[in-house]
Amino acid sequence: MSTALSFGTGRRPDGTPVLMVTGEIDMSNAGSFALALQEAAGSGSFVVDLTRVEYIDSAGLAAIFPHVEHLRLIASPLLGPVLTIAGMDDLTTIEV
Repeated sequence: MSTALSFGTGRRPDGTPVLMVTGEIDMSNAGSFALALQEAAGSGSFVVDLTRVEYIDSAGLAAIFPHVEHLRLIASPLLGPVLTIAGMDDLTTIEV
């Protein structure tokens, strides 16, 4: 059974917006993930905290690609290698 996808927002001490994502990102909910990313991108540079994401498939990764120039990813030790294999580390900063 998959974990429902949910979002939260916050700010880093320097004022940078943070989109916090929890659950599993797959083709069934990648559209809502893409919308949340689009809303977060409206303010310029932002951080996407994926430390509570348990799974991401190619649809979820595809939602991130249009924003790589403006975001920084924070990933769990489990998800970090997935993002690296997908080539995200060549396009943006990934904190593990």
